[in-house]
Amino acid sequence: MPLLGAHESVAGGLERAFERIEQVGGESLQIFTRNQRQWKAAPITEEESLSFANAWEQAGNMPVASHASYLINLGSSKQEQAEKSIIAFVDELKRCARLGIVFVVFHPGSHGGAGVETGLANVTRHLDLVVEQAGDEAECVTILLETTAGQGTGLGYRFEELAEVLEKSRYSSRLGICVDTCHIFAAGYDIRTPAAYEQTFAEFDRLIGLDRIRFFHLNDSKKELGSRVDRHEHIGKGYIGLDGFRLLLADPRFASHPMTLETPKGKELLEDIDNLAVLRSLY
Repeated sequence: MPLLGAHESVAGGLERAFERIEQVGGESLQIFTRNQRQWKAAPITEEESLSFANAWEQAGNMPVASHASYLINLGSSKQEQAEKSIIAFVDELKRCARLGIVFVVFHPGSHGGAGVETGLANVTRHLDLVVEQAGDEAECVTILLETTAGQGTGLGYRFEELAEVLEKSRYSSRLGICVDTCHIFAAGYDIRTPAAYEQTFAEFDRLIGLDRIRFFHLNDSKKELGSRVDRHEHIGKGYIGLDGFRLLLADPRFASHPMTLETPKGKELLEDIDNLAVLRSLY
């Protein structure tokens, strides 16, 4: 069965995320290694690294991914923004390497009006620079491009766009995909019926290859199919509905993949507990 979990806060220390994921009964985890709304962040200290490693071991060495800062935009044609994004992403990779995290998820970014072709070329070129500047220190980290909803001038909402980056990058072997269910649905890829589900993943396989999928975000959608609006909803409460998640969880091709929630929650994390219970009731 897939390894179901959630994105959890690191408030109070990076290792505290493991307390929270265990509290909700999760089997996989996603975190921010630093504040996702700030450009500059302190490196990981030896004490942090050791505390994180100990907590991770106590939690059973479950799969863990980091989500890179929302500020990063590798699709930008603006030199200052691109340079800041590259530096921030390099730092993220180094933090992940220091913590032993092998997956880092990021949004491909936005072309900002420069056009899709230019934006994708920027993403590819800047991503290659990130890998080069991170160096051997971060060679253990796999970079996962996240499927996006396609809001505004966002890149990566069509499978063809993600495929282009993977194909043209000089470091394609270092790259993979994180599929977000809300995002692909908002982008126009239906998964609510067996026929639609098979068509969506057949298209993904044709253009990219299912072996590139390393991680999932499980989110229902507040908006309808093809809306290109990124609004996450609790499992079964949105336009995807339970049937879409039932099909995904029953798919043997993804039987051992980490799948984390990114749904709204309060401090008590009751929503995570409820959403995970709903997902587990589907198989």
